[in-house]
Amino acid sequence: MLELEFSTIETWDEALWARMERIYREAFPTGAKTKAILCNMLDRGIGYLHMAAHQENVVAMAVTGLVGKGKERLLIVDYLAVEQKLRGSGIGTWMLKQLRAWATKEHGVEGIIIEAESGMTEAHLERIQFWQRNGFVLTSYVHQYSMVPEPYQAMKLLLDRSKPVLDDGKAIFKYINAFHKVAYRKS
Repeated sequence: MLELEFSTIETWDEALWARMERIYREAFPTGAKTKAILCNMLDRGIGYLHMAAHQENVVAMAVTGLVGKGKERLLIVDYLAVEQKLRGSGIGTWMLKQLRAWATKEHGVEGIIIEAESGMTEAHLERIQFWQRNGFVLTSYVHQYSMVPEPYQAMKLLLDRSKPVLDDGKAIFKYINAFHKVAYRKS
């Protein structure tokens, strides 16, 4: 695997975004948050951008946010993307390890949650398998947004492996929906 450098961006930086945007748009050509929303999330302190770079080239990026308080503090991985030609090389797993270390050290999170498209296509199954290989547990609850056609399922990774991961997808979506509501708010 390439030698990579991990960075977290807490305030909007147009030059850094310009280096990440291609990977973001390639992975999420439709339905992704706009640049204005991402910028607003960082400016308001509710979101973070992360990137993995090899030399000066960005090869992966993520958008995250924090939800919950105290012992229920969770990291939401809103978007995670690896440059298309490098997928399958271990960079996504490396990026998740960096996100986990950052979230634990800086924010004391107890777990990481994501929402995955709930479909039966090969692409959907590959995405879910990626998260499962990295320790995430798929919940059975299927959430249907009113504004998007595809359904989603929550996945959770507890950082304390001695605790069982409950099949609490509906409860996880309360966190995810609250995060989205704040992210899309203008101020």
